[in-house]
Amino acid sequence: MTQPNIVIIMADQLAPHFCGAYGHRSAKTPNIDALAARGMRFDAAYCNSPLCAPSRFSFMSGQLISRIAAYDNASEFKATIPTFAHYLKALGYKTCLSGKMHFVGPDQKHGFEDRVTTDIYPSDFAWTPDWEAHDERIDKWYHNMQTVKESGVAIATFQTDYDDEVGFAARRWLIDRGRDKAAGKGEPFAMVASFIHPHDPYVAKPEFWDLYSDDDIDMPEFNLRPEEQDPFSRRVMDGIEASYTPLTDEEVIRARRAYLANVSYFDSKVGEIVKTLGDMGELENTVIIVTADHGDMLGERGLWYKMNFFEHSARVPMIFAGPNVAQGTASNACSLVDILPTVLDIAGGTDDMLGDPIDGRSLMPLARGEQDDKDEAIGEYCAEMTPYPVFMIRRGALKYIHCDPDLAQLYDLSNDPHEKINLADDPAFATEAKAFAEEVAGRWNSEQLRSDVIRTQKSRQKLHAAMEAGAGEDWDYNPPSDASQQYVRNHMDWTVAASRYRFPPVDGSE
Repeated sequence: MTQPNIVIIMADQLAPHFCGAYGHRSAKTPNIDALAARGMRFDAAYCNSPLCAPSRFSFMSGQLISRIAAYDNASEFKATIPTFAHYLKALGYKTCLSGKMHFVGPDQKHGFEDRVTTDIYPSDFAWTPDWEAHDERIDKWYHNMQTVKESGVAIATFQTDYDDEVGFAARRWLIDRGRDKAAGKGEPFAMVASFIHPHDPYVAKPEFWDLYSDDDIDMPEFNLRPEEQDPFSRRVMDGIEASYTPLTDEEVIRARRAYLANVSYFDSKVGEIVKTLGDMGELENTVIIVTADHGDMLGERGLWYKMNFFEHSARVPMIFAGPNVAQGTASNACSLVDILPTVLDIAGGTDDMLGDPIDGRSLMPLARGEQDDKDEAIGEYCAEMTPYPVFMIRRGALKYIHCDPDLAQLYDLSNDPHEKINLADDPAFATEAKAFAEEVAGRWNSEQLRSDVIRTQKSRQKLHAAMEAGAGEDWDYNPPSDASQQYVRNHMDWTVAASRYRFPPVDGSE
């Protein structure tokens, strides 16, 4: 079997609602749109936890966060958990991570053979929440409305610095794979290129800001005052200071315009990688997957950022293009835990190579345009702004959200895509609501999970204090770089170096 290359391009905090391929009226995302036009667009793809690190750990492991104790942005991603990078290497792939994966802990590669950039966020236990004081803000790293108020334009930010580096490093690594193949090394490659945009702060480069006018920007479709919120949403609203920090329409429009501009900026990075694959002659032999770790509420329901299971926060774009991928759309609910079995399927792996049980299924049948009886996504949230786990089950058109101290929520997304009407107490949906409630009770032990979360929070808080005092070493990843082996040095023949680096090579040379 010929193993295709695999390239996963990941955004941070990209809601599919703000992509042209998903119907946004003014989003300028030509590169994502082009992939969707020749491939498969998944219309009900979800993250498994609407926060960066937990979502990414599920994505890498194919396991739900409760199974691997990946509760929040300061939970360790343990080195004993197999990832798709481990499995792909075992299947003969050369693997690389360029960009963010928010790994927490001393293992900063998790199976990737090459990692060509540092990360952008802390890799230690600094961002540990406290469920015993869940209503107290941690000002050093909690979101707040000042981020929205300061939205706008800048020539550079730490985020554009980072993503420009991620894009460059990804393309250089890919070109090196082309050089390897020209020299007769034929192993397939798998890369994850993971960018920080369009994650807040909502600050855009002028050339992308200028792609839009204020007339291109819609105000949020559905707004709720603090007193109208469900209890969990109210806790999030209070936590991000949205309950008592009013925003003007101009501020909301400016933030949403900058977000759209940064979506276009991310789209440009997608285009650069696709072009590089084409320049290498590998585009037709590469499965490309575009996705994100979670979305962004952007003012919908009066909420911003993520940390909830409403559509703008929990849904993600998911687009496949490449060999054995049909052209079309897939309506089945799916999620990021499905990526691991999907890439193993693409690479020719089998279930007997799995080191851990997984919670996902291969999406390749759907990608090929075939039927799939499974229409389900499961979500868990165990991070800040809640004292108890929050669970989501999306099955068919229905979405059920549960948190022990709160009233249940049930939405029929086929008739109510903006989740305006909670059907949990509607007599017409009594059977469905009861079945979901029983499923939650059978699937999760919420009290035990809460105890587990608090226990790890306490230990991580103590460990972080010790590390701050000097115990141990920083875990932040430093990409290896040996200048003595780069470009042309005195111990090498410059003509050999020139031949090695020239791509495509001169006819007749290696």
